[in-house]
Amino acid sequence: MKRYLLFLLCTVFCGAMSAQVPAETNVSKGKYPAILPDNRVEFHVKAPNALKVQVDLGKQYDLTKDNDGEWSVVTEPQGSGIHYYSLIIDGVSVADPASESFYGCSKMMSCIEIPYSKGENQYEVANVPHGDVRTKYYFSTTTNSWRKMYIYTPAGYDKKISKKYPVLYIMHGGGEDARGWVQQGRMDIILDNLIAAGKALPMLAVSFDANVGGYAGIEKEIMKNVVPFVESNYRVDATPDKRALSGLSMGGIFTLYVGIPHNDFFHYLGVFSSGWFSQKNSFFGNGDEAEASYAYLKSNEATFNKNMKLFWISIGGKEDIAFNNCQIMRNKFDGIGIKYEFYDSQKGGHTWPVWRNDLYLFAPRLFK
Repeated sequence: MKRYLLFLLCTVFCGAMSAQVPAETNVSKGKYPAILPDNRVEFHVKAPNALKVQVDLGKQYDLTKDNDGEWSVVTEPQGSGIHYYSLIIDGVSVADPASESFYGCSKMMSCIEIPYSKGENQYEVANVPHGDVRTKYYFSTTTNSWRKMYIYTPAGYDKKISKKYPVLYIMHGGGEDARGWVQQGRMDIILDNLIAAGKALPMLAVSFDANVGGYAGIEKEIMKNVVPFVESNYRVDATPDKRALSGLSMGGIFTLYVGIPHNDFFHYLGVFSSGWFSQKNSFFGNGDEAEASYAYLKSNEATFNKNMKLFWISIGGKEDIAFNNCQIMRNKFDGIGIKYEFYDSQKGGHTWPVWRNDLYLFAPRLFK
């Protein structure tokens, strides 16, 4: 009987271990990082001469070394979606050579994609008509250089040659660039699935690099370079009712800075995990931009509310680093009488899984 129980336990343990799968963000044929059935992650690092190895996945985990010089650890369960992480080897933070790298936190970062639970297929490639993501170079008079943007065109764009489409202009966060919404954000996959399900209208989505010198450059970049390039080269409905501007974190602040005074140009605004700094801050400009925007809204409250088809603000729960700034901003808006819609995911913090969900909720509300 004891032998049978031991055999049974070994069978269950081996079955659980064999159920782990390589993360889809691993490099080709990479076995680790591996994801266990409960979304714990097993990391392995070959570093025989290292004295200490850690994984920083929002929380730091110490790895242990075996006799062959291979370090390993199993983390706690991780939330679904994509997460930045790095290895710390003898105090030096580096990207994991076993994983694909993505630009975030102002450097190339490893990322791991944790599977979504059954039924959460809105962020996964599905058997639906797929649009294209087009890489386009344009000349920026803001930076006096050639820059790159990514333009999502919905399925059928090249066939429906007489149809004009609305456009969502969407910005990344600080330490990221135009690749963010395509690679980490899965912008095209989300829109493909929403459009195929009839939940969102076919639209173009433009992800561009917002790193143009803070407030001094972003207004010019959007109004003089990005939008004119798109409207000159693509079949779009160039009217305020068919333009939306949105962004996460830094991109959310830029959405406020540009979208509020240009409410006659963009009739849809989306601010994800963001808000004006609660105290004067000159990080992006001279520090007076928030009060100037509030003053503008006080003088133009009726016009702004009339022009806005949707002013959508979201946050990733109290763990979101922008939570307090967002609440203070909302209180200011409430005092002025600005109409907006607010969504709090209650969890997730300041992360790409939250922003994917923001886009999934925001896009169906556009252009209707």
